[in-house]
Amino acid sequence: MPDPTLPSVRVEPLPYETRLEARPLSQVDLVVIHCTELPDMAMARRFGEEVLYPASGTGNCGHFYIDRDGSVHRYVAVERVAHHTRGYNPRSVGIELVNRGRYPDWLAASHQTMDEPYTGAQIAALETLLRHLQATLPTLRYIAGHEDLDTTEVDATDDPGQRVRRKRDPGPLFPWPTVLQAVALERLGA
Repeated sequence: MPDPTLPSVRVEPLPYETRLEARPLSQVDLVVIHCTELPDMAMARRFGEEVLYPASGTGNCGHFYIDRDGSVHRYVAVERVAHHTRGYNPRSVGIELVNRGRYPDWLAASHQTMDEPYTGAQIAALETLLRHLQATLPTLRYIAGHEDLDTTEVDATDDPGQRVRRKRDPGPLFPWPTVLQAVALERLGA
């Protein structure tokens, strides 16, 4: 009988995956939910492949990406530390949902509305992935949105007199009650 907690995952390692720090799975106790704030999966992949840290030859990325059609892509193995949330990477798994968010004016004060809803297929795939992670990572206890953990404000790009949140994902349309009801994880930072 197939394992109902095992989602169909397309394994597509980033070119620098093996340069990311290895970690014991016992230190993973948190899942961080993100949205890509990009128009599509192809652009999310390009951003993930960008080397932003020349010393290590790595960049910013999540472990898993879920497209609007519910397809799940693994860019980084859970045994590696991905760069997705400052201060929380060694203990967390990053899951990115494809959603345009505030694209392309992420930090413009006049463009802070996040109005694209997540698809039912994305949320169903997320719930399946979370249940799988709970089944395979016995220390996993917490879940948070990127916005819960990074509350940094920066000058707005269109009006330096205003401040905006650097991170707002997964944003106001993410269905927290539905997801929290589907999994036994405690939300941090909300």
